[in-house]
Formats: sequence, structure tokens, C-alpha cells
Amino acid sequence: MRQVKLKAVLPACALLIGFVLTGASNADDASHPPSQKALSLRWGGDQEGGGPYIFPRDDDPTRVIGFEVELADAIARQIGRQATFVQCTWEDMLLVLSRGNIQIALNGYEYTQQRAAHFLASQPYYIFELGLCAKHNGSEVKSWDSLREPSADRRKLRVGVLESSTADRFVTERYGATCHVLRYTGSAEALRLVEQGQLDATVQDLPILHFYVEQLKRFPQLTLVDRPASQGYYVIYTRPDDEPLMRLINQALRSLHETGELRKIYERYGIWNDTQGQLPEVWKNWNSDRQQDTRDRWLTLARQVPLLVKAAGVTVALALTAMPLAVLIGVGVALIRSWGSPALAGAGTAESVLGRLVRFPFTVYVEVVRGTPLAFQLFVVYFLFPEIGININEFWSGVLALAVNYSAYEAEIFRLGFQAIPRGQLEAALSLGMPRFLAVRRIILPQAVRLVIPATANDFIALFKDTAVCSVIAVEELSKQYSMGAKSTGLFLEMAAMTSVLYLLMSYPLSLLAAWVERRLRSVDNRN
Repeated sequence: MRQVKLKAVLPACALLIGFVLTGASNADDASHPPSQKALSLRWGGDQEGGGPYIFPRDDDPTRVIGFEVELADAIARQIGRQATFVQCTWEDMLLVLSRGNIQIALNGYEYTQQRAAHFLASQPYYIFELGLCAKHNGSEVKSWDSLREPSADRRKLRVGVLESSTADRFVTERYGATCHVLRYTGSAEALRLVEQGQLDATVQDLPILHFYVEQLKRFPQLTLVDRPASQGYYVIYTRPDDEPLMRLINQALRSLHETGELRKIYERYGIWNDTQGQLPEVWKNWNSDRQQDTRDRWLTLARQVPLLVKAAGVTVALALTAMPLAVLIGVGVALIRSWGSPALAGAGTAESVLGRLVRFPFTVYVEVVRGTPLAFQLFVVYFLFPEIGININEFWSGVLALAVNYSAYEAEIFRLGFQAIPRGQLEAALSLGMPRFLAVRRIILPQAVRLVIPATANDFIALFKDTAVCSVIAVEELSKQYSMGAKSTGLFLEMAAMTSVLYLLMSYPLSLLAAWVERRLRSVDNRN
């Protein structure tokens, strides 16, 4: 199961980039001699997921370790090949597998009927169970049954899960009516939020909890609650036409179990338990053939439409709330930074030391915000602010991060707008006795607003798409719903097409509105 991830990429863009890069990837494959390719087992994984699956070594971050790394090496050795790790993003790994860049996907992928309808699934290499994790002291979550009851202050308990995982489905189906289920792209994020008190509990695969909570003791305030629940299987996926490879993988897994090597690998990472003794029994009736998809594709897509539309509403709410704040902050910063300039009748190079000191922090603000990624700023607001006692919920964390990020760009746009106004207009107003602040407000600011409308409208359109980054903090906006829907249905291309249409329906009217406003202003100028 994938763990720590802090990136949100628009699905349609991801698909487009994938198609563009296909040629480059094929060229790279062609550079390998046939003999070398035949001896290589290219397996996909995501080292950003962390332990105990795949994670960088402490002494050499360029190399990865983890029980799946050792498992891939052992399988490759069993079938006479050399394992070659290929870094992939967890969400897109099966798409990369379809394109042929990797031969197997091995990264805590659970067996599901939807995936088995598109890929071959190996015999399970690990039987996982779900664990409930909460704080040692002061937590209202004492058992699974606690999730059916409201908190002491009569609110729904907040439970974090990995999106589109077995934990997600389990908690949603059993406790969704009584709990607020928050879906994250990383398990360590949810564990941290439980420790900070932003979540009441988290439900994760037991290997994750054993590794982080019990073995590494990275979250000392947390403990496992009640018994494990809901078994599932980790499997290796290959393309449907790789049946010979799948047979070799299944034989290798059986051999590793019989020799005890599989158990030794799992014991090194503290994830072996009695449940793994059931593997041979499960293998007896396992079918690795591609399964028939009996679903009605169009009906499945139709069921996703209301969810996508609802998520689009969240995207609109984020954008409509964040952009006005960004413009308001940007105008204020631009005025402060420009107040001492000749554009606003300031002293220019003769500005006082006090004026420069006042302007300096706002200059730093603009440069720091523009020089750091939006995803990092969101991480600071949502995950680091609670460390100093500032807790902001998911939606308003997204609004704040977007507003701050775009305010820096709006500040520069308005600052240039101020400089574009002829100085004679302000000088004439001042010579008539109008106070400087009033002259700027009535003469400079309205004209600057008219000049920057195209650039601001363009930023507004961009902000609609940048709301996708909020998916990493469990805000279920449009890209988040696409990700969950595509992974649950397996209809990546169809879901991407519907999502792209909704983004277009949200952004295109803004383009038309901006063009209309420009035409109106131009006609007014021509009449004057």
C-alpha cells in the first residue's frame, strides 16, 4: 500500500505526458542489448511510499530497501534474471505497466476484481489485515465499536484512511454513516494527524502499523486498538499477455515459501505473523488468469457522474473562496511595495530608511512564496501549523494555501499595473489638493484594475486546476474524486475524459467572461 505522497497532478495532463513520453521510453528500451533485456526483471515501485515496502537507505539515499525490494530480488534470482527497480508513482503504476515500461507492478497492490479484469494477478505474496490505531491516552476510540458512536461533544469521529484502499472500503461501508472518513494519499500523514489530534483514529494495513508504530516507534503516542479485521491479499500484477512470466513468478513464490526465505525476509521487517502460514492453502485454489469483467461499463461510469459533479462543486468553492482573498492580499502587498516608488508619487531612490524597512518583509514574502511550490506551502499549513498549536481543517487549509500562493503573483501583477499608469494623472490630482491616499484609491487603483484583468483572469483559470493539490490533504475535490473513481473502476481513460470535460466547463466560461470585460472596457475607452 502506498504511503507518503505529496503531489497532485491533473489526470488528463498525466495521460498526455505519458503518451508523449512513450517514444522516449521506447528509445531508452531500444538502447539495451536484447540479451540484457532478457535477463532483466523490470519491476515498478514507489519509494516515496516508505517502509516497510520500499524506502531509501539511511546511509545511501540513492539505494532502496524494504521487504518488497528483497522479494523482487529473490523472485528474479529464482527465475534467472536480475531485478531492476523502476521508480513509478503509485497511482500511475498500472498505467506504466500497460505501456510496457515495467514487467511487473510490485508495491503493496491489493487484489481486486477490477484490476484482475485488466491484468494478471499472481498468487498472494502477503496476507494483510486491517488495524485500528489511536492515541494511548485520551482517545475516545477504544475498539472498532467506538466508530459507531459519536464523540463526547456529539460530533462524528474523524478517521483517516488511504484512498481507494481496502481500509477505505471497509470503513466507508461499515462506519461511513457514523464517522467522517478522510482519505489521504499517505499512511504516515494520517498517523501524524492522529498524534496531533486532528484525527481520532486511522485504519491501515497491519504491515504499516507494525513497522511505524511498533518497530520504529516513530509515533510514540499511538497504539493499536482491538483485534485486526478484514483480510486482503497483496499480489503482483503483469500484463495480460505475460502468462509465461506469471507462471514463473508463482513458482518462485512457492519455492521461496518452502525454503523459508520468504519468512526470513518478512521477519527482518517485523511483518511476519501466523496469518502468513495460510498462504499455501490460499494458493491451492488461486487463479491467476485474467478475470472476466461482468460489469456494464456505461452503468459504472454513470454512477460516477454524480460523484464527479459533487467534487467539481468543491473545486468551485475552493477557487471562488481563495481567489478573492489572493487578490485582496496581493493588492495590499503591491500598494505597500509601491508606496515609495514614483509610480505612486513616492520619493523613489530618496525613500526613507523607515519606508525601506516597512517594505522589506513584504518583498521577502513575495519572493519566498513565488520561490516555493504550492504543494510545500499546503504541507506547511496543514501538517506543520498543528505543531505550533494552529489547527485548520482540510477545506480552509486548502483555501489559505491557494490564497497565499496566488497573492504573491497578484502582488506583482498589480505592482506592474500601478507603474503602467502615467504619472501625470497622480501629480495633477495632488496639485489640486487631493490627499495622496485618496488619489491612489480613486485614480490609480481603478485604472490598474482594468489593466490587469487579463492576467488576473488567467490566474483565476489556473487556480481552478491548482486546486488539485488539495487532494493530498483529503479535500475531495475533482481530481481526488477522479483518482478514487479511476482506481476503483479501472476505467482510467473514461474517467479522465469526464474529469477533463468538467474542468473545461468550469474554466472556459471564465475565459469568455474575461474577454467580454476586456471588450467592454475597450469600448468605453474608445468612446472617451
